[in-house]
Amino acid sequence: MRNPIPTVDIIIELKIPPHPPFSKGGRGDWGIVLIERKNPPFGWAIPGGFVDYGETLEDAAIREAHEETALKVRLKCQLHSYSNPTRDPRFHTISTVFVAEADGTPQARDDAKGIGVFTEDNLPKPLAFDHKKILEDYFRWKKEGWRVFEEKALQSNDGCDNLLS
Repeated sequence: MRNPIPTVDIIIELKIPPHPPFSKGGRGDWGIVLIERKNPPFGWAIPGGFVDYGETLEDAAIREAHEETALKVRLKCQLHSYSNPTRDPRFHTISTVFVAEADGTPQARDDAKGIGVFTEDNLPKPLAFDHKKILEDYFRWKKEGWRVFEEKALQSNDGCDNLLS
């Protein structure tokens, strides 16, 4: 039997450190942590990775965030799940995306060859996987709230009632 592989992605909200190379966003600004991938597929990515057997999604998110950024995160909420079979060119994965916050200075570790803190206006390119879509949803959610995902459910499923019939 072949099944999709569960993964987590963690959008880490962080006050931009006031020293280079992070100070590009401006002092006191908040941004999100992205890593530059060391392995294919290359590009910038939301920190994340595979869920280990016997591990909860939440524990995997905290572990992956720390492994890749050296930050100890506090999970705020589960944002959304992304399941397009082509979202990862290596495998069919289903990613549960969390929003977290952290303090401190991120460090590129594990699968990361680079790291940065970015705002919506200065996102790096290229973004790996479907992370452009995830970040578009995240920034829209920050402005409009949960109705972003309610609208998606209505558009894709004609409402929840049809899911049960």
